[in-house]
Amino acid sequence: MATSTPLAPNASRVRFKTGLWIFIGVTALFVFITSEVLLFTDYPMYHAYRLQVIADRDLLIPHTLAGIFALLIGPINFSSRIRQRHLKLHRVLGRIYVISVFIGAGTGVALATGRPGLPGTSMQAAAWVVCTTAALITARNRQIIQHRQWMARSYAVTLTFVSSRVLNLWPRYWSHLGDTFAAVGVIAFTLASLLIVDLGLNWRELTTRRD
Repeated sequence: MATSTPLAPNASRVRFKTGLWIFIGVTALFVFITSEVLLFTDYPMYHAYRLQVIADRDLLIPHTLAGIFALLIGPINFSSRIRQRHLKLHRVLGRIYVISVFIGAGTGVALATGRPGLPGTSMQAAAWVVCTTAALITARNRQIIQHRQWMARSYAVTLTFVSSRVLNLWPRYWSHLGDTFAAVGVIAFTLASLLIVDLGLNWRELTTRRD
């Protein structure tokens, strides 16, 4: 006789994924409101940053748009339901995601060139490109499991553009302690994000004992 037991893990996974995406969405909205909206007014705390943004607009606009596309496409392409019902859309969005990553990484390095933050930005961009390229290669080779794992790593790097700004309003946060700490912070956030994803991908293997 059929029971509801087999459905429990799927229901738990759906709830977890829903909660995770809601958390990411709220976090992104918080960062946008606290860090970006204020750029539209000459707020004293952001005056120097605002002037820098205006000066860098030729590179910053494509960099920002590419990052937004990558950030928004991730949740759609991670959806098993959309992938199964609309495979062509999944592939088209995947290509846009890859292009967005390469544009975002390239313009990010260009923006950081000649500035103290270049080492951190370069490492972040390199991790972004490597993970995304690996995801693209595994997709073309029809290695679906590996493709999803590399996409998870790639999107983890995408999220560092949000997560690394969450604590910007905390006065003792590393971004307020100088350019060197800012560069170290970007590297730390990127490595931590990749580590967390890998722990999640291998959690079952790590916690299952084999006789």
